[in-house]
Amino acid sequence: MLSFPHSYFRSSPFSGCTFDFAAWMPNTPATLRQPPPTVKGTASLKSILETFPEVNSTCALLSLLSIVSYEPGDLRPLGHYPEEHFTEEMPKNLISDFQKHLVVISGEIEERNKGLPIGYHYLDPSLVQNSVSI
Repeated sequence: MLSFPHSYFRSSPFSGCTFDFAAWMPNTPATLRQPPPTVKGTASLKSILETFPEVNSTCALLSLLSIVSYEPGDLRPLGHYPEEHFTEEMPKNLISDFQKHLVVISGEIEERNKGLPIGYHYLDPSLVQNSVSI
């Protein structure tokens, strides 16, 4: 049996949090017209504005972020496999155990979010795509 591990690192950037963070251009400029300052405290408003990218570069980045952050209509949550690829009992049991573990993690996240003013849902297994698709 060959198994490929899945990581949240790979899926979470495509679950919406990328656009939330990067849509504010100073967080993730697509390009810089000048090198960033090398000495602390030497930046001025003029030097910052001369360093930020042109508007068209920023628009291109925002378009890309919008596409990769789009939630597809056919969400396949992590651990759910509509096609049955295995017929042997061992892989089926491993998948079942994995799904049970994901339910526990999801429950812990839901419980933690009850005490938060704004819940953090980005790494909830029930909301993370089973694989990256664009």
